[in-house]
Amino acid sequence: MTNEALGGFKTFDLPEPVMRAIEEIGFEYCTPIQADILPAALAGKDASGRAQTGTGKTAAFLISAITRIRNNPIEAKRKKGSPRVLILAPTRELVIQISEEARELAKYCNVNIIPVFGGMDYVKQQKQLGQKPVDIIVATPGRLLDFNRRGLVSLKEIEILVIDEADRMLDMGFIPDVRKIIQSTPQKGKRQTMLFSATLTREIMRLSEQWTRDPVTVEIEPAQVAVDTVDQVIYIVTMEEKFGLLYNIIEKQGLERVLVFCNRKDEVRRLTEMFSRYEINCAMISGDVDQKKRMSRLDAFKSGKIRVLVATDVAGRGIHIEGMNHVVNFKLPCDPEDYVHRIGRTGRAGTLGTAISFADEDDAFYIPAIEQYLGRSLACIDPPEDWLVMPQVPPIRRKSLKRA
Repeated sequence: MTNEALGGFKTFDLPEPVMRAIEEIGFEYCTPIQADILPAALAGKDASGRAQTGTGKTAAFLISAITRIRNNPIEAKRKKGSPRVLILAPTRELVIQISEEARELAKYCNVNIIPVFGGMDYVKQQKQLGQKPVDIIVATPGRLLDFNRRGLVSLKEIEILVIDEADRMLDMGFIPDVRKIIQSTPQKGKRQTMLFSATLTREIMRLSEQWTRDPVTVEIEPAQVAVDTVDQVIYIVTMEEKFGLLYNIIEKQGLERVLVFCNRKDEVRRLTEMFSRYEINCAMISGDVDQKKRMSRLDAFKSGKIRVLVATDVAGRGIHIEGMNHVVNFKLPCDPEDYVHRIGRTGRAGTLGTAISFADEDDAFYIPAIEQYLGRSLACIDPPEDWLVMPQVPPIRRKSLKRA
């Protein structure tokens, strides 16, 4: 289905300030999930859907929430720390990403949005909650539950509850915390609930039945996201040839912003050291990097100060960067779903992207499972010979290496 066939946001009779923000962001036509979810969400109905990041689901539930707040202002004095909308997400990166998108969409509305997550800024978040009434809280379960227990957050006035990436919540062991949080909100039927998951397992379906009432159900196939907007190619190489090929791809094509995935933290560290040796501005994100450094490196990558970001899958779903057109799988993941999540960092919201993967004698075993998951074959080709030539270490750098 073409974007034109899906229609534009003007068909939803959204408030003028919301439409102005949508137009400034550059959204013109609805993605499939937006076309399916928005009519029901704007009408206050519950929703349950299979959709991953990059499909436009975040904008769908945010537009609905901001529209509710804008069209139904509360004139009475409100308690501080008592949000109208609660959005739960499994990771700090995703909380920050959703919060940033919410601020963009609420740019012309008087909406107070506060991200709540663990790992940093406890006092800062506590102060923000106590300054003035909050409209939208975007939170990870653990930190929110802590604030709720301390009486810093009240969930009794929640009008809209969004549970994002429910499958990851389940995998990461957050469901008990989520249950406690939901028990602190109004009963289903007295709140609007939207639940999204990249996969709809039996357990996720049971949770959806418990937490929603007569939901509108949509399913956006993961392969649809990956295939439609991302040009995918796999280069057949040896392990020894990988770095030279990656270096030449970046340099010969003049790529300015590249996200590179490895499977393990030690692989990320070694590859980052290689880029530094060859004077390509790079940084790494993995479980070994603390939260403050992780966020500062993401900001530097977004602003163009860092050319190459090397990451493990811990950052796979949390990176949302406009205009990032190239993702490279230095090592193919063993899980086909992780492949889709990785390449979903590019080709977002209808823009075109490129996903390049390297397959050596070990990686090649993962290709059939990925192709089966995608429902299509992938182009597996030999790289140009001149792209395999290992670059020379820059002279100045070579002297410093000898001294070291």
